[in-house]
Amino acid sequence: MKFSYTLSEIHDAAKTLWREGKQYKTWAFHAQMGAGKTTLIHALCELLEVKDAISSPTFAIINEYSSPLAGVIYHMDWYRLKDEEEALQAGVEDCLLSGNLCLVEWPEKASGLLPDNTLHIIIETTNAYERLLSFDPDHLKS
Repeated sequence: MKFSYTLSEIHDAAKTLWREGKQYKTWAFHAQMGAGKTTLIHALCELLEVKDAISSPTFAIINEYSSPLAGVIYHMDWYRLKDEEEALQAGVEDCLLSGNLCLVEWPEKASGLLPDNTLHIIIETTNAYERLLSFDPDHLKS
């Protein structure tokens, strides 16, 4: 599925994404730097009524949120990871195997750790104000 959205429509994009993908426990967000991965995840967490402070886990690698609608949510940013071994040492495998919702930014850094049933979300920048979002559970499947 593909659709475009602007920043003012990001909550609608999050609703569509949740409606179409909520059966998946691992979501991999693929996009270039500054395309809006964290912003979309923030909108998704707001939709799921997360009350915790929602921020990029760039330095922490993993943030944990609590949602009355989705339970525990792990928000992971793998940008700073060198390889899969470092990801394992950071504890990402425990999160991925937990059965909880895992939202992963920069999944390319340790793609071999992603479960087969991962929902891959691709965000493309079409211009300064608009993004093209597509998602496919078979994208980059190993």
